[in-house]
Amino acid sequence: MSLIVEQNAARWYKEQMELSEGDSLRIFVRLGGCGSIHPGLSLGITKDVPRHAGLSQQVEGIFFYMEEDNVWYVEDKELRISFDEKYEEIKMVVA
Repeated sequence: MSLIVEQNAARWYKEQMELSEGDSLRIFVRLGGCGSIHPGLSLGITKDVPRHAGLSQQVEGIFFYMEEDNVWYVEDKELRISFDEKYEEIKMVVA
């Protein structure tokens, strides 16, 4: 299982959320939305401080992570966060 945050997505978050180098973004499982692998669930993201990071990657000076208790959502899979230039939106794909 892995977390891959593409550089253009990290830059987008940095701009849109007015993040500074050293800030952290937590990726979490939430109810509702369009989940790709678990019906009725999807992923959200929020600025937070890591407690027990299970998956992580630092890109553009921002620490992206999932807490240990949420990594079951991507078990044996890859979570890729990218920015779709055409639609100007973030894509989170679990495959």
